[in-house]
Amino acid sequence: MIKPIEKSIDLGDGRSIVIETGKLAKQADGSVVVRMGNTYLLATVVSAKEAKPDVDFMPLSVDYREKYSAIGRFPGGFLKREGRPSDFEILVSRLIDRALRPLFPEDYHADTFVNVSLISADNESVPDSLAGLAASAALTISDIPFAGPISEVRVARVNGELKINPSASEMKEADLEIMVAASMDNIMMVEGEMKEVSEAELLEAMKFAHDAIKVQCAAQIELAEMVNVTKREYSHEVNDEELRKKVWDATYEKAREVARSANPNKHERLDGFASIVDEFIESNYDAEEDEIPTTLIKKYFHDVEKDAVRRVMLDENVRLDGRAMDEIRPIWCEVDCIPGPHGSAIFTRGETQSLTTVTLGSKLDEKLVDDVLYKGYDRFLLHYNFPPFSTGDAKPYRGVGRREIGHGNLAHRALKGMLPDETPYVIRVVSDILESNGSSSMATVCAGTMALMDAGIPFKKPVSGIAMGLITDKDSDKYVVLSDILGDEDHLGDMDFKVTGTVDGITATQMDIKVDGLSYEVLEKALEQARRGRLHILDKITETISEPREDYKPHAPRIVTLRIPKDMIGAVIGPGGKIIQEIQAETNTSISIDEDEKNGIVGISASDKDAIDKALNRIKGIVAVPEVGTVYTGKVKSIVPFGAFVEILPGKDGLLHISEIEWRRLEKVEDVLKEGDMVEVKLIDVDQRSGKLKLSRKVLLPRPERN
Repeated sequence: MIKPIEKSIDLGDGRSIVIETGKLAKQADGSVVVRMGNTYLLATVVSAKEAKPDVDFMPLSVDYREKYSAIGRFPGGFLKREGRPSDFEILVSRLIDRALRPLFPEDYHADTFVNVSLISADNESVPDSLAGLAASAALTISDIPFAGPISEVRVARVNGELKINPSASEMKEADLEIMVAASMDNIMMVEGEMKEVSEAELLEAMKFAHDAIKVQCAAQIELAEMVNVTKREYSHEVNDEELRKKVWDATYEKAREVARSANPNKHERLDGFASIVDEFIESNYDAEEDEIPTTLIKKYFHDVEKDAVRRVMLDENVRLDGRAMDEIRPIWCEVDCIPGPHGSAIFTRGETQSLTTVTLGSKLDEKLVDDVLYKGYDRFLLHYNFPPFSTGDAKPYRGVGRREIGHGNLAHRALKGMLPDETPYVIRVVSDILESNGSSSMATVCAGTMALMDAGIPFKKPVSGIAMGLITDKDSDKYVVLSDILGDEDHLGDMDFKVTGTVDGITATQMDIKVDGLSYEVLEKALEQARRGRLHILDKITETISEPREDYKPHAPRIVTLRIPKDMIGAVIGPGGKIIQEIQAETNTSISIDEDEKNGIVGISASDKDAIDKALNRIKGIVAVPEVGTVYTGKVKSIVPFGAFVEILPGKDGLLHISEIEWRRLEKVEDVLKEGDMVEVKLIDVDQRSGKLKLSRKVLLPRPERN
């Protein structure tokens, strides 16, 4: 037996996390198993020894996968094996990637692969809160250059108390739930959702998370010392310092001039910066005789552009498009802009535009979710699409990628808390980004709010979103916080902080910090500035549509739900589905049946109210319990020598004995009744053993006087 090297982390509430290495996957550059309870994650990292030619970026690939065998389940589908990653696995992969990527050296360009696999699971220890720790630990004990360690934890507030890595059942009761990634010194990434919490409450949760992360980082450092690893040497860049200085001297002031030109048009600004590079090459090289180091020139000019833009903001208080630091770009909105969907809206802020639609469906439109640790249905779907034309790129649209899934998930979390507690509809929101220059996910939140209200969904409160940025001075404590950042400001800045919420509090957030030593005071200022910007955008939204429409669109499906006793579900469905199919065919409706702990839930959808009413009456008749003493209007179903069988409720016949038809003595039932007649009868008795119904017609007729 191989005895692994282990390090334990005490969570302080009886639970612990164990990191072990040296037992599994030893040919990887680094591998660890992280355990908490019966949940085990295997993390491995491998990095190529050399970088590929002409690669000037960090080619990092992060994959998180969950094995169905981890919980003792078979995968679905025909092949019965794991296929492409689920949306959940992609979202966890993104969380890990965003925390790790900034910590690799800028000049390290070797292909690097981080794989985290769930190999054992229980139903309470949620594995995604351990994935960042596992990935960082594998890198920390490897020889791959890495400025870690970091860790990720989930913080949830349950019954007013903050808790690290809560159980699955505790998360259901939480009103705040965020994932935080940090190093020993700095918070690097935050993402989560909450029920209208204040900025101060969010900051408190972030500090609480960071305290726990520091302990986990210390444990990784101790584990690396036990392994005694030495980081590898590498040389992945060839630089020309003389050329770097030449580019800097010739282009810096020109770049500052473009930066301070305050041009609100993105493409004109990009063309302005590009022309500086073209001019430098033209004035220093002969295209026919010289070998032009274009890649190096563009690389060095990118550094020039970044510094020039940042210095103009810090020293001259001028943004790229001329706005004040806390100013929001011009906004225009429109609802009910296209007739086909059940709700629609356009939200445009500066050069970012979202066309969002809402489609209403029945239970038959629910999305089946069959993940490893969760199997159920989604009734609220939000899909985000980012076609290349939105940024003016001439390339084909290859479908949904990790970016679309991540941005859509943020908007989904922002809006879902404001949906009504109960709605008969399955709701699909689709945001198509038609223009993009920063903060398209926040435009999706704003357009989604308006489209849902336009569809007539009883939305609790409007939600808006804003993306904040930050520029810091590495040589001083000077900084500026930017409201409603542009794409350029995001790329060249030190923070991308997205905040969504209502007038009463925050509903979701996503933050990526790219600079060391960011204080909580700066975050507090950014959150307050975001709150003011969020309220400004909410005012623009409510000027367009202030509350949900009173009714759905005329072409929207109408859905009515009815709760019935569980033991009546079979009666509504009928043998082989005969009854429910008959009702749907006769009334032109769609009927779905679900159940909870106590009742059956029948959903009836149709395009008009009359059809729903007909189906509703049929079902009510089936589930109604006949009551002695009640008068019914029934249909004569059959006649026998001793009486007639009358259907008083759908599927419920009673015997009208020949002696109970009239007061006078009848020789034949046919003297008064025939099949198909509608007749008023009274239920006079129910046989306790057989359940047979006894009816009377004569008790409803005047009794003749006796001679």
